[in-house]
This record gives sequence, structure tokens and C-alpha cells, in this order.
Amino acid sequence: MSDLFRLEGRGALVTGGAGILGQHFCRGLAEAGARVVVADLDGAAAQALAKDIPGALGLECDVSNPQSVAECVHQAVAHCGSLRVLLNNAATKTASFDTFLAPFEDYSLETWREVMAVNIDGMFLMAQAVGKHMLETGNGGAIIQTASIYGISAPDQRIYEGSEYMGKRINTPAVYATSKAAVVGLSQYLATYWADAGIRVNTLVPGGVESGQNDAFKAAYTQRTPLGRMARAEEMVGAVIYLASDAASYVTGQTLAVDGGWTAW
Repeated sequence: MSDLFRLEGRGALVTGGAGILGQHFCRGLAEAGARVVVADLDGAAAQALAKDIPGALGLECDVSNPQSVAECVHQAVAHCGSLRVLLNNAATKTASFDTFLAPFEDYSLETWREVMAVNIDGMFLMAQAVGKHMLETGNGGAIIQTASIYGISAPDQRIYEGSEYMGKRINTPAVYATSKAAVVGLSQYLATYWADAGIRVNTLVPGGVESGQNDAFKAAYTQRTPLGRMARAEEMVGAVIYLASDAASYVTGQTLAVDGGWTAW
């Protein structure tokens, strides 16, 4: 049974690969035997991470740019031979964190479109490019797209009273929740669209990961979560390995929440 979770010889492309979750995904996929391509808007960070992962390749990629996506997939295929796994994980909080967190009543259309260009347009472009490659190879594959608990449930606004991240007041803007809900819809569509080609498409829904929030936020989040704590980034990796592997050979169109029970309440 344990062999079903192995990914030997499979090319795996991870977008947002140098991020808080992405770096753990890349290391986990490599440890499971995959040949990993780390793709990130921060090309230097992607290349630095790839140097620490045997056989990995680091690439700069702007998932909102069709030409950048096409070149990234071309290089990934050249490096791996073929791609059997896509972890569509890239997302953005924009260049201005303050603008990203603006109240809904004052939210700018420009910022809304900037977030959507990465969080959902980027998912579309990368899934389209890799899915076309998987169809051409005829070997099937697994596509995993990262959403959020706020893509399947509304934020509990009470947890943001006195909450800060890296010294800044935080909330979850509507554009983030809307983009992540769109990821779920795209995954379900593609799961049925490509099912006859053996391409499985599922959605990973992470809960809140501890990564610099202040004590007020962590306490409020913990009280709201059945398991009584925030997640650690590495706790998302097992779900990714499962969905990428033959252990999930009959799993497609599903939304897997790794959230400590948050969405159960």
C-alpha cells in the first residue's frame, strides 16, 4: 500500500513554489520521488530552493502572463521529460499590502483585477498549458489547485479584532475569498472535462497557517478551530502527496480541507 504514495519518475511543477506553503510542497514531492520544478515570481528564491532539492529546477514565472506560463511549461517539460503532476499554488496579496486589505466599500477595481489576474487567471493559464501537455502525452496526470477555507466559507470577522500580521492590521478581503471560491469551481469543471483522459483535478483547501500573526489573532483563530490551534505549513504536504499519487487514483473533483475542523463549524 505504501508504494501507491510514491511518485518516482514523475515530473511535478509547483507554482508559487518558493512561498510559505510552496517550499514545503516542493520538498515533500521530491521526497516522494518526483522530479520537481519550482516556479515562482521570485526567480531567485525559486532557484535557491531548487539548489537544496536533488534534481530540482528553479524557474521565474508570472502565472498571469501567457508567454511566461508557456515558457515555464516548456522548460519544465524539457527538464522532466513530461509532467504528471501540477500543483497550481500561486497567489498574490499585490505589491501593496495596505491596498490589498482595504475595506470592501473603498476597494479599487484595479486592485481587484490585480488579485484576480494571479489567483484565478493564473490558475486558468497554467492548468490550460499543463493540461494540454498531459493530453498530448496520453499518460494522464494529477492537477491539484490550492484554494482556502475562505473559498468555501465566509470569514469570521470577529477573529480580526486586534489582529495583526507582520505588524499590520489584517482582514480577509472579498477579492481573496471570491478568487478562492473560483478555484474550487474551476477544479470541479476540469475534473469532469478531462476525466476521460485520466487527468484528475482536485482542490486543496488549507486552513490558517501560523506565519507571523500576532497573539491576538492566533488566540481568536485557535478558539474558533475544533483542533484548537493554527496549522503548521508542513501539515499540508501529506494531502498533496496523496492527491498527486496513485493512492488517490479514484479521487477527482473533490475539495479536501486540511483545516483542523474549521469548516465543520
